[in-house]
Amino acid sequence: MEGSLELSKVIGIVAPIIVIQLILMIIALVLCVKAEETKGPKMMWVLIIIFGQLFGSIAFFIFGRRS
Repeated sequence: MEGSLELSKVIGIVAPIIVIQLILMIIALVLCVKAEETKGPKMMWVLIIIFGQLFGSIAFFIFGRRS
């Protein structure tokens, strides 16, 4: 019984992080595809966003977007 209680605590902590990661990834992908120009090839940024998970999305927001 204690094992399931610990598992529910872990899921309660990890689930919001996963949701935030997915939201950031979707927003970054949409902005990348809609952008006329990015700093570097779009396909490279799409791969970084997808495989870089949370850090890939953040990297696109900081380094990949052009004003």
